[in-house]
Amino acid sequence: MGGTEDENGQSTRAASGWPAVGTATAYAAAIVAFAYALVSLYWALGGHALVSTVGGYVEQFAKRGGALPVLVAVAAMAAKVAGGLLALALVRPWGRVVPRGWLLAGSAGASALLMAYGGANVLLGALVLSDAIHPAGSVDRTALRWHVGVWDLWFLVWGILLALATIGYWQRTVTGVPHDGAANRARS
Repeated sequence: MGGTEDENGQSTRAASGWPAVGTATAYAAAIVAFAYALVSLYWALGGHALVSTVGGYVEQFAKRGGALPVLVAVAAMAAKVAGGLLALALVRPWGRVVPRGWLLAGSAGASALLMAYGGANVLLGALVLSDAIHPAGSVDRTALRWHVGVWDLWFLVWGILLALATIGYWQRTVTGVPHDGAANRARS
């Protein structure tokens, strides 16, 4: 499983490890983002299934109806689609039109935001559910379970995948190892 060695004595497998992981995680991050966007689209189109699992103002908006909940859901969907396209820009040829620095900064910033938001909400929600923290107000424990186990965890996983994809992109653009493995085929 060692692969061949390059002129520096480094195995091609080791040289291409992060870029390969980055490519796979970029596609996974895009799938996660687009799937989450589909949920927002469903709610924007008037669907109500699982809205009660979100709780809070989102549930209240959805029950009231009107233009505002639709606009919020469309904005959320657009942001999630943009996040999916950002992940794909790290590995698709059309992503090369974006300057490397901007793409790195944007994807690193987005992944940090997703991990911080998702991670903090999962951690704090889990602490409330385990009675380690006692909030002053009432808690919708059903919605909180959904946030800890699905909605906020979704953001955390998406952020981790995007961070790994960003590292892979950085490694690939620093080392010049293409994302499709062409360098490994050429060296063999």
